[in-house]
This record gives sequence, C-alpha cells and structure tokens, in this order.
Amino acid sequence: MDFLTILQITDSGMRLATPLLFACLAGLFSERAGIFDIGLEGKILVSAFFSAGVAAAFGSVWLGLLAGLASSLSFSLMHGVASITFRGNQLISGVALNYFASGITILIGSAWFALGGRTPSLKDDQRFGPVELPMSWTRENAEAAGMKLNEAIAQANPVQQIYSELLSGHTILVYVAIAMVPLSWWVLNRTRFGLRLRAVGENPGAVDTSGVSVIKLRFAAMVIAGLLCGMAGTYMATGLGAGFVKEMSGGRGYIALAALIFANWRPWHALGATFLFGLLQAIANRYQSLELGGVTIPVQLMEALPYILTVVILAGFIGKPTPPKAGGQPYVKER
Repeated sequence: MDFLTILQITDSGMRLATPLLFACLAGLFSERAGIFDIGLEGKILVSAFFSAGVAAAFGSVWLGLLAGLASSLSFSLMHGVASITFRGNQLISGVALNYFASGITILIGSAWFALGGRTPSLKDDQRFGPVELPMSWTRENAEAAGMKLNEAIAQANPVQQIYSELLSGHTILVYVAIAMVPLSWWVLNRTRFGLRLRAVGENPGAVDTSGVSVIKLRFAAMVIAGLLCGMAGTYMATGLGAGFVKEMSGGRGYIALAALIFANWRPWHALGATFLFGLLQAIANRYQSLELGGVTIPVQLMEALPYILTVVILAGFIGKPTPPKAGGQPYVKER
C-alpha cells in the first residue's frame, strides 16, 4: 500500500466520519446535561430527508440545510418535552422518535415525490460542493497543466499530496464538523454555560439550589443536539450523497452513541473515536478482501467491523466508561 493510497483511504475516512462526529457531539451535549438521546438516529434520518427534499424542490442547498436543521430541532424538542417536561422514560422516547422518523420519511417522501420514499437525485447546484483550498491541485489547474487530476497529485511531493488530497476538497460541513470539536471543548470547559451544563448532568439538585434553571439548561442542550444532528443528516444527503434513500442513516446514530462511550464523553476523544469508525468503513468500501499475514479477510467482515466494534464498546470490553451521574434521570424540583 503506497503513500497516496493511504492518503486516499484517510480522506475517505474523514468524509465518512463527519456525520458520526456531528451526531457524537450532539449526544455529548445532551448526555452531559443528563438526557440520554437514543433518538440521534431518527434526527439524522429526518434531517437527511427534509434537507434533500427541500433542496430538490426549491433548487437551493442552503434552504435544504435550513430544512434539515429545523426538522432535527423539532424532533429534539419533542424528545425534550417528553423526557424533561413530562419526565418520561428517555430511552423509550428516543426509540419512539427513531420509529417515527423511519415511517414519516417514507410516507411524506412517497406522497411528495412518488419515488417510494426516495427523493430525486440532486444536481451539483443542489448539493454542497468541495471547497478547494488555495494552492491545491484541482481538476481545472491539472487540465491547464495538461494532466488529469490523479496524475498531477501522484507526481506531486508528499506535502502537496497531503494538502491536495487530504486537507483540500471537502465540503464546508466537513470543516464545520472538525471546528466543532475545539469549540465544544471550549464551551463545556471554559464557559459558565458549559460548566453549569456539566453540573446538571452530575448533580441537578445542586444547580437548582444555586438558582439556575435545570429545565432551561437541559432544553438548551437539546437545542444544540438537534442542530448538530441536523448538520449530520444534511451532510449525508447533500454532501456525502446526492439525495435521500430509505433508512440512509444506516445505524449511524447508534454508532455515534457507541463512539461517545468509547470517547468517555470528551470532545477530543470523540474526534478520534468517530474517525476510527469512518476509517474502518473506508477500508471496507475500498477492498473486497484484505490480505493480512497470509489470511484473507472477506469484505463482509470488513463491512461488519464498525458494528462489531460498537457491540464490543457497549459491552464494556474497552475501558470502563464513566457517564454523567444524573444521566437518564428526570429531575423533580424539591418543594
């Protein structure tokens, strides 16, 4: 495996990890506030559908982004009302939203486009295009030099290959996802809002005693989680893909939760955990079989690796996670 191939696999891993990273950070904010959010899967699915549907109907990817954010936010607020206002079981509420999203996307999609729940394929101006950084090889300047893009990158030096192949050429949402990691760390660890949010997940009674509203903080966390999941679904349908297909979230909400546990509820660790899942999927997509030490690993096992690792993490075989102490517990104000 040469250096350029490694870069290409890493580049693909970054793209595949982006929706997982958005969803993982969404779960980080909600669970730090004491709200278990199994409904990440449903929010990704519904935002993917409405972003692609609106982009196809109105010809604007930015309207699609707004629709994706709004739909995910509405689902997040429904989860908040059920689990915070009415103090319902958070796991049941999240699972119910997942089933609701699965059904409503097919129902509305069939009525809207008559394509069996799919949306029409999006044109280039209805999707997020790649952002070409300055001084990187693009198809245009490669053709101007009389070469194809792959040839130009292959003949470049390693630094230029890393810059052109790995750092440049992603959609804007990939860069937003990466930027959200240090921003999330700063908000949770260096701001009054973040410190209070973390305190709510550990000891909501103490926060309430200090005169800070536990309800408002938890709803704020659900708003943040909804917006982040909205970007995850929008990226899947209008950045990574070119439209919506049934169940296109493919369990990524559950994988994001496993990555969150693997990351021990820390933003920087979440980046590494989600990239690991994305890299495994990228390797499975590239190779039909892989030779390791004379043993052939079939593609089916490679495709199953992210889900196998999810089970391993959830079973607690990789470290001992320490979730927020008040996670999953509805708060009842003492009188």
